Amino acid sequence: MKVALLYPEVYDMARFRQERKEFPPFGVLYLAAVAEQAGHRIEIRTVAPDHTSLDLTGFDAIGFSLASSATYGLMMRARHDSRIDPGTLIMAGGVHANFYPAESLRDLAAHVVSDGESEDTFLQLLDHAGDRDFGTVPGVLFEHDGRIRRTAAQPLMRNIDDLPLPARHLLPRQDIVLSDRLAGTDTQMAHVMFSRGCPFPCSFCAVGQRRMQYRGGNSARAELRHLIDAYGIEGFAIVDDNFIVNKAKVGDICEHIADLGLRWSALSRVDTVDQPLLEAMAAAGCIEVKYGVESGSERLLKAMRKNTTQAKIRAAIEMSAKSGISAKAFIIHGFPGENRESTRETIALLRELQPMLGRVSLFRFVPLPGTEVYRDALLHGIRGTHLQPGWDGDWSAFHIHHNQRHWWGDEKDWAETEASYAELLAFVEQTWGPQE
Repeated sequence: MKVALLYPEVYDMARFRQERKEFPPFGVLYLAAVAEQAGHRIEIRTVAPDHTSLDLTGFDAIGFSLASSATYGLMMRARHDSRIDPGTLIMAGGVHANFYPAESLRDLAAHVVSDGESEDTFLQLLDHAGDRDFGTVPGVLFEHDGRIRRTAAQPLMRNIDDLPLPARHLLPRQDIVLSDRLAGTDTQMAHVMFSRGCPFPCSFCAVGQRRMQYRGGNSARAELRHLIDAYGIEGFAIVDDNFIVNKAKVGDICEHIADLGLRWSALSRVDTVDQPLLEAMAAAGCIEVKYGVESGSERLLKAMRKNTTQAKIRAAIEMSAKSGISAKAFIIHGFPGENRESTRETIALLRELQPMLGRVSLFRFVPLPGTEVYRDALLHGIRGTHLQPGWDGDWSAFHIHHNQRHWWGDEKDWAETEASYAELLAFVEQTWGPQE
């Protein structure tokens, strides 16, 4: 069967208004890998703001990857602007579909939508491309006799090591190997995923899977050896939602890759690391850990359901420095309740930690679809969601890079938020350089 998989061209959804590639579309690459393994012919097509009218004739099935809500409108345009043969199976899946499957089914005029982990589901849907009998396929929504039917959830894989390596060969080499994305160095690097899911309940974060799935050390090593042999990489970045959760799993991966001589980075919370683990990571080549610090205000950390403290933030940064690993802090400014006092608490904490912080990335708060603050918008005083009256239909409003929309509070609140953000931005740029 000939299958096309479509995804938004710009990899980092935060920067989809800029032509800056970050990491490849792993969801699509894993689907392509399992489908090729099953004998299907796969093509990956990109969708961009100036390229939504595609010639998709000649395919038996087409899958739309709804990789973020910010690019949902873009993918809808591609669905309705492109040329598609009558009778072609239209499927949709991805982050946005996981949160809003019924709307995705309707908006894309799809035959079926996958809700959740999709590799097994994808293969079963292709098996039913001819008869369109999706009732036995777990984890899908489809229309039958004028009503939307939802099947039982697709069980999560017990062992994601069983998956083939993502089908990077279907993308140009320059989309896989980058030279300016590893901890501020010029290392020739690629991106990898060694785990799935995040068990933590942060109210601003759109994570669809709470159960963690880790790959084993042998599997991680095999992928890195492939990337060395096929692409000549010198390093890698782990792009998992929250890689450092299970210390034993992380330690197993470190043990298996330590002799490869690669430099790498990963993301973590501040309360899931300890000194022995960081030292094991450093010995395995880790040069940077990117921490979700978010704020220096314990009032806001509590409101975010972050469940961390200034003390835990200090401890993680100090342990990283002691291990010889550079620390990068992600900061979110403008969560409901932000004011001058909370902003200055953040500045004070960053100033204190400055000698041990290699980099800081500053983001403005956006109520991302699928998050707790989005679902409970009235509780947080949020406006402008698609679940509220008067929504303008602009999904691109939910990008997270340089977003200056007034999401909550009155004009006085917004003026204070703007002024305090300018103060924080000036401090960060003076100390760590311009924000991208």
